[in-house]
Amino acid sequence: MPGSKTKADAATTAKLLVVLLAFAWGLNWIAAAVALREMTPWSLRVAGSGIGAAMLFSAAVITGHKLRVPRGEYVHVMVAGFLNVAGFQILSGYAQLSGATTRAIIITYSMPIWTTVLSWLFLGERLNAVRWLAFALCVVGVTILVWPLFANGFPPFVFYSLGCALSWAFATVYIKWAKVTIEPLANAAWQLLFGLVFITAGSFIIEGYPHLWPIQNETLLAVLFVGLFGVGLAHFLWWSIVGRLPAITASLGSLLVPVIGVSASALVLGERLTVPDIIGFAMIFAAAACVLLQPNVRHDEMPE
Repeated sequence: MPGSKTKADAATTAKLLVVLLAFAWGLNWIAAAVALREMTPWSLRVAGSGIGAAMLFSAAVITGHKLRVPRGEYVHVMVAGFLNVAGFQILSGYAQLSGATTRAIIITYSMPIWTTVLSWLFLGERLNAVRWLAFALCVVGVTILVWPLFANGFPPFVFYSLGCALSWAFATVYIKWAKVTIEPLANAAWQLLFGLVFITAGSFIIEGYPHLWPIQNETLLAVLFVGLFGVGLAHFLWWSIVGRLPAITASLGSLLVPVIGVSASALVLGERLTVPDIIGFAMIFAAAACVLLQPNVRHDEMPE
């Protein structure tokens, strides 16, 4: 039937877009690593978030998405923007500066497990056997990954990477707790804008002002990739198509992000994975899969 064929074609297109998005977010870590060779995390995030927010708002207006924030929800979106955008982006930048991008990605993508635990603590959600298994796998995986690194003292990137994951998780749980009714795309756009305000303010406090120019062409291209693809276009496409896909299909797209990011870090940045890195990654990935691939559970976090 023509209607069924059209629906099947739309679902296939959505699945392809999810794969493309996974590459956009996975390679976003590589672009950030390149830009951070010349820029500070604050300056990079001012530029990237500014470009991304402008693009996301423009795309939403052009395509007719509603950007209205319901009364009383501005504060909730602002808090989430502080945690989910400002906190996540700045902490991830410092994590990459102080350690290998591969390890920063691996630890950061333990986020679904921390979200599950926080939801249990603050929202009263039940932890079934699968979620307890995921939590155990995550803790063991992170321990295996970071334990050898403590031989030379406390590695700062561990603090920044875990902070990145927890900031992301707290934002997700907070939005669930607040029971906001704002549309997902509008939520993402306003979080980006509020996050940009916080990052810009922090840049003036920490650095005096954002140092955006002069920069080399390689750095400029990296910043443009972060802003246009890693932030603006990716968020727009994700929130435009995620509602059209089964929860497991969308979640598989989220799981592809760390796989692509870690693989690209090894290939492009020349980072070598140690045996503890590989074991830790496998366990954390398995833990995230346990959480994300549960039947009939849709995840409304912003996958970076």
